Amino acid sequence: MSHPISSAVPAAPAANGTAAPSLTCGIVAGPLFLAVWLAQALTRDGYDLTRHPLSLLSLGDLGWIQIANFVLCGSLFLALSAGLRRRLETGRGHRWAPILVGFHGVGLIVAGVFPTDPGAGFPEGAPAGAPVMSWHGMVHEFGFLIAQVAWFSAAVVFARRFSALGEKAWARLCAAAPVAVLLVLAVPHMDSLSPRIVLATAIEFALLTALARHHARR
Repeated sequence: MSHPISSAVPAAPAANGTAAPSLTCGIVAGPLFLAVWLAQALTRDGYDLTRHPLSLLSLGDLGWIQIANFVLCGSLFLALSAGLRRRLETGRGHRWAPILVGFHGVGLIVAGVFPTDPGAGFPEGAPAGAPVMSWHGMVHEFGFLIAQVAWFSAAVVFARRFSALGEKAWARLCAAAPVAVLLVLAVPHMDSLSPRIVLATAIEFALLTALARHHARR
């Protein structure tokens, strides 16, 4: 009678162990994306990080690098979603938190597969002003929208989950991050919009990195 019981006890640790590699993917996703973006921003001819959105790097002869950057980052967040699904077995938000992180990854993949339209003089020969929206440009924006809605929703779900668990510091962090992103994007100064988008993206990825590290250590 003791054998079935003893063989069943290690099941939970084994499930948590299989989550570790996926959670590690979530730790590296954001920093890797920003590092690849910065390397391109400093080396691509004609690209000005103070006025060109990061999505414009998907265009031109070297655009495949940023496309791969989007797709890889989104795929790593999908892996994080799988890890969270294994790790968050019970409690408030244990179903929706991984799903929303996964949708964030899907949005980034869509934004990468369907590049934005040229504009603001980049790449060379592009119109100096706003781009003319194409069908793939609209799909790109839709992917960006999916990623943003999913991230904001995930932050709220995690804030509620940590609050219910009594982890007040983490609850405050998850609640403060969306407010910080909104404040960064709400500044009424269009000439600084591109670097503010990068800063908002960094805040979003920083929260996901922190959450991945937190759950990887549990």
